[in-house]
Amino acid sequence: MSLDVLVIGGGNAALSAALMAREAGASVMVLESAPREWRGGNSMHTRNLRCMHDAPQDVLVDAYPEEEFWQDLLKVTGGLTDEHMARLAIRHSHHCRPWMVKHGVRFQPSLSGALHTARTNAFFMGGGKALINAYYRSAEKLGIQIHYNAEVNELELENGVFKAALVKHKSPQGEVLRTERITAKACVMAAGGFESNIPWLKEAWGQNAQGEFPADNFLIRGTKFNQGTLLKHLLDKGADQIGDPTQAHMVAIDARAPLYDGGICTRIDCVSLGVVVNKNAERFYDEGEDFWPKRYAIWGRLVAQQPGQVGYSITDAKAVGRFMPPVFEGTVAQTLPDLAQKLGLSVDTFMATLNAYNQACVPGHFDHTVLDDCHTEGVTPAKTHWALPLDTAPFYAYPVKPGVTFTYLGLKTDETTAVRFQDQASPNLFVAGEMMAGNVLGKGYTAGVGMTIGTAFGRISGEQAARAALGTPASVPTLAQRVMQGTADLDTFVSA
Repeated sequence: MSLDVLVIGGGNAALSAALMAREAGASVMVLESAPREWRGGNSMHTRNLRCMHDAPQDVLVDAYPEEEFWQDLLKVTGGLTDEHMARLAIRHSHHCRPWMVKHGVRFQPSLSGALHTARTNAFFMGGGKALINAYYRSAEKLGIQIHYNAEVNELELENGVFKAALVKHKSPQGEVLRTERITAKACVMAAGGFESNIPWLKEAWGQNAQGEFPADNFLIRGTKFNQGTLLKHLLDKGADQIGDPTQAHMVAIDARAPLYDGGICTRIDCVSLGVVVNKNAERFYDEGEDFWPKRYAIWGRLVAQQPGQVGYSITDAKAVGRFMPPVFEGTVAQTLPDLAQKLGLSVDTFMATLNAYNQACVPGHFDHTVLDDCHTEGVTPAKTHWALPLDTAPFYAYPVKPGVTFTYLGLKTDETTAVRFQDQASPNLFVAGEMMAGNVLGKGYTAGVGMTIGTAFGRISGEQAARAALGTPASVPTLAQRVMQGTADLDTFVSA
C-alpha cells in the first residue's frame, strides 16, 4: 500500500502533524528515533503552552490578547523574528486547545510556584509526558503506524522533491538491525534541533578569550536523541537556512544536573530574588530586569559567557517559599563569608560584591507579582526590581551552568511550512517544531512559546502534507489561512 505522509520525529510537533494528516484522510507513518520508553523528544519535559485569549478561559485567568503576546515575543527576541510567522503561531494558540482535548490532553491551572503564568500559560495535567502519551494513544486508535528506534539521517530528494527516507532500525542498545527505504507522497520533518550534539555545539561556540571551549561545560535539559543529523543533512543538501547556531533556549540550571534529560526540576528559579555571581565572585547582569518567565531563558547564555561557564545564585531566608525549589539542595551557611568559603570563592571579593549590592538597595514596597520599586542605585550592574538586601540568615547558594533546551539554527520556511531550496518551496517536504523554530525565535525565549510554535506548525505541516499527498485543491482554505482570517474551526474552547 502506498504511504501518503511520512512523519520523522516523535515529539509534540511530529505527533500534531501526524494526527492532522490522518484527520485529513491521509495514511500516516511516524518514525521515532528513540525507544518507546524515551519517546517524545523534549516535549516530555514540558509543562505548558503559552496561549492568546481575549477573556478568561477555563484554566486561564483574565485575558492575554494577541498584541500583548506579540510585544512579549518582540521584546525577548530583540526584533529577531518573522512577524507574520509569529502572529500565525500566536493566533493559532487561541484555537488549538479544543483539538488537543479531543486527542486526550487535559489542562490544569498554573502550578503553585510557577511565577506569573496563571494568565498566559495553560498547564498540561500530568506534564509533557502525559501530553505525549495522549497523542500516541490517539495516533494508535486512528491507525497511524508508529516505529520506534527508527533513525533517519538521510533523505532522497530530486530538485527539492521528497522521494524516500533511508531508515536505520535499531535495537534498544543502538545496534543497527536493518536498513529500509521508505517512500511516501509527502514528508514532515519534526526531528528536533542539534542541542544534544556536543561536538556541533563546540564547533558553533568555538573558543573564548580565556582559551576555553564553552560548550564543554554545557548540560542538555532534554533528550539525548536530538543530534541534528537530519537537519545537517538537509542543510548540506542546500535547504535554505535560518538562525544563528549559537542561539538557543538556554537556561541557567543546577550545575549538578545530569548531562541529558535533567528537565524542569533542575532549573534554578530564585535568580530574581537575590544576586548571581561568577567564579570571580562578581555580579554580571541585572537579576531583576523583568518577570522571570520572560527572562529565565537568557541566563544560560549569560552564564555561558562567564569564566568556566559557572555561576552561583545567592539568596537569603527572605526568599524561602517564594520560588519553585530545585531538585538538589543548595549550599547553606549562617554568614555570607562562610557561604563564600563553602563555594570556594574569594571571601574578600565576594563580600565586596555583596556589601556594594546591599548598600545600593533602595527601600521600597516589595511585591514579586509586579515590577515593583525595589531597585539599586550606584552599583553596576543595577538590579531594577525586587532588590532586597541579602541580610537575613541562613544564606543559600545554588551553582548554575548553561542548560541547553533547543537550538534555533534551522530550516527557513513560511506559513506553508514547506522546506525551501534556493527560495523555491518543495511541493511535498515540510518542517515543524525545533527544526524551524528559528523563523520565530532569532534569540531569547518566553515560557511556553516552544510548545506554541510546535503545536501551531506541527498541525499546519500535517495538514499541508496531507493536501500535497491527496491533491487537495488550492481553492480549499488551509488551516494557516483560516487562522489568520479568524475563521478557524474549534475556536471556542470546550472545557475538559
